Amino acid sequence: MIKVSEVKTEAPPEYRTDLQQKVYEMLAALKVPFERVDNDPALTMEDCEAIDERLHVKTVKTLFLCNRQKTSFYLFVTPGDKPFVTKNFGRALGVSRVSFAPPEMLLGMLGTVVGATTVFSLLLDTENTVRLVIDEAVTGYEYYGCTDGTTTGYMRIKMQDLTEKILPCLQHQPTYINV
Repeated sequence: MIKVSEVKTEAPPEYRTDLQQKVYEMLAALKVPFERVDNDPALTMEDCEAIDERLHVKTVKTLFLCNRQKTSFYLFVTPGDKPFVTKNFGRALGVSRVSFAPPEMLLGMLGTVVGATTVFSLLLDTENTVRLVIDEAVTGYEYYGCTDGTTTGYMRIKMQDLTEKILPCLQHQPTYINV
């Protein structure tokens, strides 16, 4: 089991990545309250169990996907405990053959490493090359639990703040699917 800090309501005193800094600057600018924890590196959904318990939230799974030609990219947000089936995802969007994008593309395009992918990664997609896709099941959550762009920082925010303040600020119109 990974170690998880007590809950905090202020940004970290030092930022580990440019993306992490942009996340907290955006939350401050939008006046979005959050609760966060520092933790040992969390790379799997199983690692997130202690985080979920501390934050009283169900962390979402955020996947960076692409087509075979690596010309179309998708950031897919789905419940953390829901199995991902590429065929169902592709069918819901009317696209064929998606797979996980290479880690170097994730880092280059969205500034995160595997395990740290978050909806906030779209702050770095200024060209709007990545399509945001959200599983409708997530929209029923009261709180949205995700990374802060690192594998060692997780947070929860109100779902209403995500949909009404953060998503419009990210300038990526989400596509909602039921898979």
